Amino acid sequence: MIVNRRHLLAGAGGVAALGLTGTAFAARLGAIGLQLYTVRETFEKDPVATLQAVAKIGYREVEFGGGGYEAMDPAMLRRTMDRFGLRAPSVHIGYDALLGQFDKSVAMAKTLGADTVVLPYMTDEHRTEQGWQAALPNFNRFAADLKKAGLGFAYHNHDFEFTNRPGGVSLYDRFLKETDPALVKVELDLYWVKHAGVDPAVLIDRLGSRLYAYHVKDTRADGSMAAVGAGQTDFAKLFKLKAGAGVRHFYVENDQAPAPYLPDITTSFRTLRALRF
Repeated sequence: MIVNRRHLLAGAGGVAALGLTGTAFAARLGAIGLQLYTVRETFEKDPVATLQAVAKIGYREVEFGGGGYEAMDPAMLRRTMDRFGLRAPSVHIGYDALLGQFDKSVAMAKTLGADTVVLPYMTDEHRTEQGWQAALPNFNRFAADLKKAGLGFAYHNHDFEFTNRPGGVSLYDRFLKETDPALVKVELDLYWVKHAGVDPAVLIDRLGSRLYAYHVKDTRADGSMAAVGAGQTDFAKLFKLKAGAGVRHFYVENDQAPAPYLPDITTSFRTLRALRF
């Protein structure tokens, strides 16, 4: 059954309608997080007020990405998070920054309190067979060097990794085959997987212990993004899969959230909270 606004408004009754017990998700779906790219415009203008508003909704985790956070004082951001009861288990850091500013990136991640660095995106020049094959060894190197620094490493997908299939083999299959599963983990963006025409449940079963976190965003019938609970994705089914039992973080994200953002991220939070309790 799909989680929708009717279940959300039903409160405890909505949870019962899903056939979930109070413990079905308690061990798996802990603190609910927000990928700050969702609110990037307001965050860039006023990071303190944005973090305060996010915490007031009930979020307890954030993941830094976008909004110009890299140019901000990480110590200030950490103090702000501490003040509002937030923590940042992971941060998004780009490929070029990891190549050229590795030590600075590590210092920033640690100051923010992160334990994992996530590579969020690969630009067009890396999306060819040659470009991808040249980049994958660096994924392994990033992961190994981050481990030495006391940090984990994960890769966040979009759709191109599945739809680009040079020689009949997808970039994602190449990624899984040629990176170290013990070091290179996966932050699975559930929307982009579905958008690429891949069954998220099948992929979750395949990834198993490589799964680190989910990006939780919903999909409308027309393929556009939606707040969690306002689309068609059956998150209850996905979150119950045994292969995903090791997922540590559930980050709400909506790249296309309409301004002023708060209603959208509030809907998502309440939907996930209904699954949690």
